[in-house]
Amino acid sequence: MEKDPYHFALIARAITYIDAHAETQPSLAEIASEMGLSEAHFQRVFRQWVGVSPKKYLQYLTLNQARNMLANRHTVFDTALATGLSGPGRLHDLFVRWEAMTPGEYALRGAGLTISYGWFDSPFGDMLALATARGICGLGFANDIGRDAAEEDLFSRWPNAIFTHAPEALRHWVEATLTGQGEARLLLSGSPLQIKVWEALLAIPSGHVTTYSDIATKIGKPKAMRAVGTAVGRNPVSWLIPCHRALRKSGALGGYHWGLPVKRALLARESALLDAAG
Repeated sequence: MEKDPYHFALIARAITYIDAHAETQPSLAEIASEMGLSEAHFQRVFRQWVGVSPKKYLQYLTLNQARNMLANRHTVFDTALATGLSGPGRLHDLFVRWEAMTPGEYALRGAGLTISYGWFDSPFGDMLALATARGICGLGFANDIGRDAAEEDLFSRWPNAIFTHAPEALRHWVEATLTGQGEARLLLSGSPLQIKVWEALLAIPSGHVTTYSDIATKIGKPKAMRAVGTAVGRNPVSWLIPCHRALRKSGALGGYHWGLPVKRALLARESALLDAAG
């Protein structure tokens, strides 16, 4: 089955519907009817994009599952890396290569840079992507805050840059992100503390989670949990730098810059895929 923009939009609607009705555990027939498709066709399309059946996805779309993940898949970074969880054991073939701007480049706040941007359909709703020739420098979702607010948010991080609407210039990196195949290059602009936090987030394997306090310990700043939380929230490249995998110690989801429904959806998909794989 060919992947097309219609199916992206359909799955985004389906995930939104499932999230809004998770407490009542809607049946496959109910969800398929809401999408205007037969059960068999909807299940086929959903599994193609999300990787698991609607039923399995729904099972993981709860706060209780986040607590279970924290109890059973609480990533201690060194252990995760030592056992290869963030290497060959990854659930997809997407390779994330990243570089940070130099302090001098960071101080320029984008001066001299031309940044291409575009809107793309994703299983988690409208997705805004920004990129220079060196890599993706911004990625966010609009379903919770709207397109205008998403653009204002990401553009404001590069106040001296020139922005040009040119989705084709970055489509190859975005397609890699959406399909989980190939390579996505990132260009990060942040303070030294933020860069350390984002690097730590990149080490968290898909389907696993950690806490803000563990991130603080990992980067050598055990008392800087508030600053770490701020850095997590300022992650400019959501999804690719998996800030959604950071939870509170209690197992509560905590905040998410692009809306908690997106965070729940991302965690549910990754957890379900991990269980399905093994």
